[in-house]
Amino acid sequence: MKKLNAIRSDKIWGYELWIASTHPNGLQKDFYDTCGGDYPLLVKVIQADDTLSIQVHPDDRLAVELEGEGNRGKTECWYVLDAAPDAKLVYGMKGDFPSEVLAKAITETKLEDYLEFVNVKKGDFIFIPAGTVHAIGAGLRLMEVQQSCDLTYRLYDWGRGREVHIEKGLKVIKSEDMIPVAPFGKDFECDYFRLEKIDVSGEWNYTCPDRAKPVGVELLYVISSEGASCEGFDLTAEDIYSVEPGEMVKISGKAEILRIIAK
Repeated sequence: MKKLNAIRSDKIWGYELWIASTHPNGLQKDFYDTCGGDYPLLVKVIQADDTLSIQVHPDDRLAVELEGEGNRGKTECWYVLDAAPDAKLVYGMKGDFPSEVLAKAITETKLEDYLEFVNVKKGDFIFIPAGTVHAIGAGLRLMEVQQSCDLTYRLYDWGRGREVHIEKGLKVIKSEDMIPVAPFGKDFECDYFRLEKIDVSGEWNYTCPDRAKPVGVELLYVISSEGASCEGFDLTAEDIYSVEPGEMVKISGKAEILRIIAK
């Protein structure tokens, strides 16, 4: 079990910590070596002091079509680590609108009229399939699990002057039924990853299944810890650890652990 060290990226709205990444834009060399190559997931902590842009990500097919071979799509999810009392997210749209309607709304700075805003609180879980229009609001700290992809198409950026990608963004939007925002339960699974919450009280023994690398490497993210330790070292909230196939782990004390499994 190896602790991974974050790579920080400051933004105009706050900052990101890339805490498990083999992506070239934020490569953790030790993690890359542990995985034996390109890991299919990327894990971040996002601190949003201001609202992020209204954005959308392509799926696997459109990532290749629009950006070339070797690109992945970006399906992602968020676990809310902390939230201001009135914190909100943009989570999808109010309906299935033609591209020309949305393009006009963007030009006239009226896109907000078409968006779904939802209140969120600490402990909530949000699933963002590729093609979902979304934005993280101010006053939120999130842990994000996503495909290892750094493609973001901004539809609208609140007049901050950064580049927007309206044509590509409108092309990749999908209108699907959304999973309601709710506190994270015991587990979650999609086509790209599986998440399992472990409530440790006393002792938890775990052996990482013996699967081929790089997907066989699993991640343990510490949501909270009250004096928990692993083989002599303390576990601290927001730390993340890689576990190699076949490796045995024993955690003692009281902690909430999120087990992250690539597919």
